Amino acid sequence: MLAVYACDPGNSRGRLIAEEESTFRSCFQRDRDRIIHASAFRRLKHKTQVFVEHEGDYYRTRLTHSIEVAQVARTIAGVLGLNAELTEALALAHDLGHTPFGHTGEDALSALMAPYGGFDHNAQAIRIVTSLERHYAEFDGLNLTWETLEGLAKHNGPVTDDLPWALAGYNARHDLELHSHASAEAQVAAIADDVAYNHHDLHDGLRAELFSTDELAELPILSGCFAEVDRLYPNLNYYRRRHEALRRFFGVLVEDVIAVARRNLTEIAPQSAEDVRAAGRGVIRFSDALWVDLNVIRRFLFKRMYRAPGVVEMRAEVTGVVNDLFPYFMAHTESLPKQWRKDVEEADGEVALARIVSDYIAGMTDRFALQEHARLIGGA
Repeated sequence: MLAVYACDPGNSRGRLIAEEESTFRSCFQRDRDRIIHASAFRRLKHKTQVFVEHEGDYYRTRLTHSIEVAQVARTIAGVLGLNAELTEALALAHDLGHTPFGHTGEDALSALMAPYGGFDHNAQAIRIVTSLERHYAEFDGLNLTWETLEGLAKHNGPVTDDLPWALAGYNARHDLELHSHASAEAQVAAIADDVAYNHHDLHDGLRAELFSTDELAELPILSGCFAEVDRLYPNLNYYRRRHEALRRFFGVLVEDVIAVARRNLTEIAPQSAEDVRAAGRGVIRFSDALWVDLNVIRRFLFKRMYRAPGVVEMRAEVTGVVNDLFPYFMAHTESLPKQWRKDVEEADGEVALARIVSDYIAGMTDRFALQEHARLIGGA
């Protein structure tokens, strides 16, 4: 049973282009399925989370990260009585707009696109699902419901200042009410992203030997998790010990989010999804106390993992790849695949051309970007 404040598929605001509804799937289930079958979703399997794709098979990629986010999001949504299919759709789609090489690739492409309106991965996700996926006979994009598009656009909160051009362009056609908060389902997908990456980045950092288990055991939250494991399982194998501690850490984060959400929902007492949007604040969040502790862990990860010498070295290398590919394609549009040629022919000026090149590079996987760089320019 859905809570009164959940998004009810029967009351969806619908799609920009009207379609006959499925006889056996809700509109949000259909959105989720279209996202899973999208080309951009498949490409996430070879896109960086932290470590570049070829650095190891065990590290998270954007695809495995998105699956983990969806698992957390469905769990929280189920406890709170929210629509699990909409929550899952948003969790699976939230990283579709990421470039190759993670945030490093985005930083490079953002700098290159600065004269042409910039680049933002959240806005790029909207661009992908509303324009760049071109498989259907009657429309470009996936023609997702308003609720899914709204959640993608503002899962991190209202978007009111300096709208990215990709988001502004679509919002002019289909008002996503960017001034308000998103649905509770979108807020759950956003917090599930935080839960997932804070958990798995610790795991990946340990596997990469960027820090030790003993160092983690001294951090807030984690110290209690390791202490409980040691109490229950004295002399446990090293790998099992850290796994048991990290899964408890994972549980602490999820339980905190659920407890805070329940308090907020009780206090606000929303009677509809619209009441959640109009609450004036996010209702799905960490407690203040846990957020303080989590920031200590995030600073540890930033210093020891995201800015580790090996990671920084790879960041410099892949930044060079993006910096080389962009001007190359701007000058050699004939090197773009055939399906992009019509867009190039119709491009009205340098800004339009740059946005086409940006779309193409942003869609690349790590290994394809490296291969194209080696083929077209020579070496990585």
